[in-house]
Amino acid sequence: MSTVPTLPGITSTVVDTPRLKMHALVSGPENGVPVLFIHGNASSATYWEEIMLKLPTGFRSIALDLRGYGDTQDKLIDATRGMGDWVDDIAALLDALKIDKTHLVGHSMGGTIVFGLIGAMGGRVLSGTVVNPGSIYGFGGSKTVDGQPCYDDFAGSGGGVVNPEFPKLMAAGDRSMDNPQASPRVVMNSFYWKPPFKPAREEDLLSSLMSEKIGEQKYPGDFVPSANWPNVAPGRFGPINALSPKYVGDSVEKFLGAANKPAVLWVRGDSDMIVSDNSFFDFGTLGKLGYVPGWPGEEVYPPQPMVGQTRHLLDKYASSGGSYEEVVIADTGHTPYVEKPEEFMAALAKVLK
Repeated sequence: MSTVPTLPGITSTVVDTPRLKMHALVSGPENGVPVLFIHGNASSATYWEEIMLKLPTGFRSIALDLRGYGDTQDKLIDATRGMGDWVDDIAALLDALKIDKTHLVGHSMGGTIVFGLIGAMGGRVLSGTVVNPGSIYGFGGSKTVDGQPCYDDFAGSGGGVVNPEFPKLMAAGDRSMDNPQASPRVVMNSFYWKPPFKPAREEDLLSSLMSEKIGEQKYPGDFVPSANWPNVAPGRFGPINALSPKYVGDSVEKFLGAANKPAVLWVRGDSDMIVSDNSFFDFGTLGKLGYVPGWPGEEVYPPQPMVGQTRHLLDKYASSGGSYEEVVIADTGHTPYVEKPEEFMAALAKVLK
């Protein structure tokens, strides 16, 4: 059951699937229309609780802890399958819960997974809402709106791009602000939302952040040395490698080619510094700003146009029979549904109806 305290009205449960035991938070009537919430990296189902409780009457909220996170059974992520482990886990969860069709809502990495789920099982998706989603072309190591890799070995993506102090402090349960670059609390309050905002449940959300499974084959994942700047290339395990452009494979083609194309709602904060065209978590941006020496320049390794890539993808989705709406929430960072839940719900409620 949940190791992080839950809000009144939220129930913690473990669902036994043929793949693994998955922890989920649920609310609303059992016979309600299902809405499945998928969290991002360095977080868990906890982040969705306030929104779960705001759903209109007649809807059932289910927020899961992905493989590698929270209170779900600790099993390795085979990054060479890209999003494959997560997509198959979620399909198994829906089967175990006897859910035929569901709305999907995914944040950050969870938004990327929503794209993957539409590509894999669009017929089971009533709608797909992506909130500040990671690019379907992968995180790091690509340039141009159609995701051209900077190098053949995808250097600059995968487990080696994570500041090693951050997972070390997560594993130690460090709740201080002693390390201005890597303290989980500092990272959360600097980048998850737009300062000076701080959520009422700061401590629970920090506990959720630190519930990710840490280890060389978990988070941040393994990596291999590269002759190409910044001299690290993807390994084979863990979530950051799974989202490397090396392993996204045919996910773009599957998404665009889905026989059933549910409506997509794209919500983003206007001040996001994690997923943006100049992300502070991307080596292209850090090199250009002079924070990482040896940057080979704009032509070889520009900042990844993450927002541009998502817009390019969704424009192609719309021109191939799908539809999407983009909603930008002002004065918010990477997690607008925490910062301005009423504005977020106004957009989501329209899609659910």
